[in-house]
Amino acid sequence: MASATAAGTRALASSPIFAEGRPAARQHVAAGTPRCVGLPSPILPSQSRETLKPASYYHEITRDVVSMATGEAPAQVATELPEIVKNIQEAWDKLEDKYAVTTLALAAVIGLYGSAGMISAIDRLPLVPGLLELVGIGYTGWFAYRHLVFKPDREALMAKIKVIYDDIIGG
Repeated sequence: MASATAAGTRALASSPIFAEGRPAARQHVAAGTPRCVGLPSPILPSQSRETLKPASYYHEITRDVVSMATGEAPAQVATELPEIVKNIQEAWDKLEDKYAVTTLALAAVIGLYGSAGMISAIDRLPLVPGLLELVGIGYTGWFAYRHLVFKPDREALMAKIKVIYDDIIGG
């Protein structure tokens, strides 16, 4: 019994015990002695830098935060939301062919998604993005020279824009 205790004491003496954040120096154990590796002791609440607080303490803080978060901001949003919803409902009620508008909106979303996928696929090709950028710069320069440099051309462009605007608006 005494030899087992002595062997256990020597094995614990060789285990890494941390003192001030550094492992203590190891003491070598004689060959043939069973070696037992010890684990560092758990940190007790009295040893930790912060005192441990019960979960109910944090639950009370959470309730306070939630109750403080419900202040005047939702009341302002609540007054704005019905006006927006009311305007949308009025516009929807004025429509005669709701199925056509819904179908067009769905087609627009699908078209936007498809075109975004196509543009991202083209953007991954090695030389195409640079070439398309040059084409865009060239066309912008041509358009500016053709329609914006001289006053009669600017006036003709503005007249054409007004005609198209009136056709779209219906006025």
